[in-house]
Amino acid sequence: MLSGFVGRSIASVLPFPRPLVQIAFGAIAGLVPQLEVNLDPEIFFLLLVPPLLFIDGWRIPADELVRDRWTILHMAFGLVVATVLIVGIFIAWLVPGLPVGAALALAAALAPTDPIAVNSIARRVPIPRRMMNLLQAESLLNDATGLVCLSFAIVFLMTGQFSAVSASTTFLWVAGAGLAIGYGITQVIVRTKTLIAAHIGEDSGSQIVVSLLIPFVAYLAAEAASASGLFAAVAAGVTMARAEATGRALGATRIQRSAVWDSVQFIANGIVFVLLGEQLPTIITNARVTVLETGHHGLWWALMMIAAIYAAMLMLRLAWVWTSVFLSRPSPRPGALHPWRVVAATTIAGSRGAITFAGILTLPLLLSDGTAFAERDLAILIAMGVIVLSLVTAAVGLPFLLKTSSVATPQEAPSDVPARTAAATAALSEIARISALHATPANEANAYTTAAVLVSRQYLQRLETFGVQGGEAPAVQPDAQVMLELRLAAVRAERDSIFLMRRQHAITATVARRLVRELDLLEAHYEI
Repeated sequence: MLSGFVGRSIASVLPFPRPLVQIAFGAIAGLVPQLEVNLDPEIFFLLLVPPLLFIDGWRIPADELVRDRWTILHMAFGLVVATVLIVGIFIAWLVPGLPVGAALALAAALAPTDPIAVNSIARRVPIPRRMMNLLQAESLLNDATGLVCLSFAIVFLMTGQFSAVSASTTFLWVAGAGLAIGYGITQVIVRTKTLIAAHIGEDSGSQIVVSLLIPFVAYLAAEAASASGLFAAVAAGVTMARAEATGRALGATRIQRSAVWDSVQFIANGIVFVLLGEQLPTIITNARVTVLETGHHGLWWALMMIAAIYAAMLMLRLAWVWTSVFLSRPSPRPGALHPWRVVAATTIAGSRGAITFAGILTLPLLLSDGTAFAERDLAILIAMGVIVLSLVTAAVGLPFLLKTSSVATPQEAPSDVPARTAAATAALSEIARISALHATPANEANAYTTAAVLVSRQYLQRLETFGVQGGEAPAVQPDAQVMLELRLAAVRAERDSIFLMRRQHAITATVARRLVRELDLLEAHYEI
């Protein structure tokens, strides 16, 4: 944990993508015998993968999922299966002595992409918003798809038997049941805590703890039902996003919960990359022995294998992106990226990371006949090499491909002026309603009228900036307590209006999330 924290701290000040710095720091730490970590793949997988998939599903904009659903499905399912079959067969041909099942398992582990590395690069290089959303949505689904394929490949490695019909049926079950379990469990938990909060009040700490437990409960329940815990974690995250649109949680809860999950995501990904680097010295040492025992010529041979496998993956992804992304898009508007830059950037942005590392560690130590799986360390070394090579390629290639784009700004987003106008109008209506409720007695009416005039003036001035004629309000002295009451009521009316527009699909999830965040912070400021 300490090495992970130090690695993340160093990464935050160096001009390199954070995952590369974390891997490098972990590799240095791995050279110190006292810092060596013995990983239990199952514990590692359980503790880190479900929360990462859950938060990705929670935060991905649902509008982009729906709008680009066919492209996303082509990339997240079709490309994964193609990678497992085509790259897996290529690996089996390229690496003599590696069983076909192991080659397919390695290809399945390499199939999922990881947007975390691209997110860190995006802080320095502007990536078009739609491209970023596509990469995030793709990784959200192909993580689960790739790891389910990995489990099939491991079964084939252990038994030597495979049935396409049986695998297809099993996949439909594990995916469908996993999604249903994740959705059902999250709905039950959300409705239960909403009911409890309605009767005894909402405690932010309890709400945060419950949200932290949901991905693990969904994952373990699905695994107990022989379904995919990974798909359950994804479904739980997407369901939480839908539940969030109801606006029932307190603003303070959302602020604290967001901060906690930011930390969990940051730490979990940091730990993954630091541990990946920490395991490198041991894996290289063990792989060197395996390479020599198989009659090859040292680690240079393994490095060439890594480069060849990554090149094959890039070529396949390039062809798939061209057909799935570019050909399905309309002609670019003036000033947009040139089509070949879009295709090339989307291709190399599909870097590998945490999920590949977590998946490859699940390779068995022993085969079904009880003999040691001698090529395990070599397969892990190849996977780690592809992770590092893909990160370096994205870090070097994306700035070159995107630096001249006039539209590749991370701030690129739909206009929120209509939503802000509607929210301000709702706030004015709420102010007028509360003021009317306190029309008597006279002293109270004066206090509310005075405060209402001042608060309304702020919203009228805001409307004028949006091109709506607001008008003037007279200068008066407010009552502080009444002023605070009206300000809080106005903010809550704005927020309710935003949530209503989101449920009616009048605004996008991205706009709604940004505006609700602003209003939550404003409400917290007033309540201090």
